[in-house]
Amino acid sequence: MAGVEKLSIALTHEMADEVRAAVDSGDYASSSEVIREALRDWRRKRALQDQEIRELRGLWHEGLESGEGRYESLDEIKQAARKRQAENAQ
Repeated sequence: MAGVEKLSIALTHEMADEVRAAVDSGDYASSSEVIREALRDWRRKRALQDQEIRELRGLWHEGLESGEGRYESLDEIKQAARKRQAENAQ
């Protein structure tokens, strides 16, 4: 495999057993394949988290730019939510 760099990693006994079991079961040809897949999954998870954070920031700014809110206090927000919940329960 061209462009490969060997790294030494430390795993807990439980994690190392899981990696070995994945190889022993035939699901993977080597421990390296297990770790590479785990890293690919980690990258996808991080990318999704980054996307969600960007979306939340956008919604936050959209809310700030929309002007003053309808409610004066947190108690009013709770009261309105309880009222909606009661109406939806009927």
